[in-house]
Amino acid sequence: MHQERVDSGDWDAITAELNDFGGALLPRLLTDAETDAIKRLYPDDRVFRSTVDMRRYRFGEGEYRYFHQPYPEPIEALKQALYPRLLPIARDWWAKLGRESPWPDTLDDWLDMCHAARQQKSTAILLKYGIGDWNALHRDLYGELMFPLQVVINLSEPNVDHTGGEFLLVEQRPRAQSRGTSTLLPRGHGFAFTTRERPVRSARGWSASPVRHGVSAVRSGQRFTLGLVFHNAT
Repeated sequence: MHQERVDSGDWDAITAELNDFGGALLPRLLTDAETDAIKRLYPDDRVFRSTVDMRRYRFGEGEYRYFHQPYPEPIEALKQALYPRLLPIARDWWAKLGRESPWPDTLDDWLDMCHAARQQKSTAILLKYGIGDWNALHRDLYGELMFPLQVVINLSEPNVDHTGGEFLLVEQRPRAQSRGTSTLLPRGHGFAFTTRERPVRSARGWSASPVRHGVSAVRSGQRFTLGLVFHNAT
């Protein structure tokens, strides 16, 4: 079911958008009932390994929680469905940058590599934003091993459950001004984006352009987001 939803996207267009901007809207990956079920998990301490107060660490305003593994469904199913779609893009990016691609064909084999490198902590995240909350520009790097693409899914209905809260990407372009994009994510839809950098063509071939992501201030209501990172943390 979730594989069919992932596969329903126009992956040629998604790939082109990722190549051009470092981020791309995905098809609807979760139903309303599924988004509600995931949001209801937030108060349940049994399914989370830790909680982060963003203000305390100067990450912005708001709060997020890291899920325990094994993940509650449909989180694991989504990660398994998305990885083989993102993998060719990741390998192409590393080839353009003249780097050897470390990622095996399956997510399970990749996570085994993370575990062997002592990156054993789960990284799926449930984020909660209230009025005035925001997420500072950052990159989700949790150790030496890193998968260069990740996905967020908005669990709330824009302009109904919340206003504001646009997803932000800011790219530091080589020898040029930074470029920013903002996207208001529809409920249940995914957004794929670069974890750290993307390849950009230059006069000398390809170079790595650093990209950071964040969330603009929520103006009203409450916004929940599911974050899917494809490497584990130390």
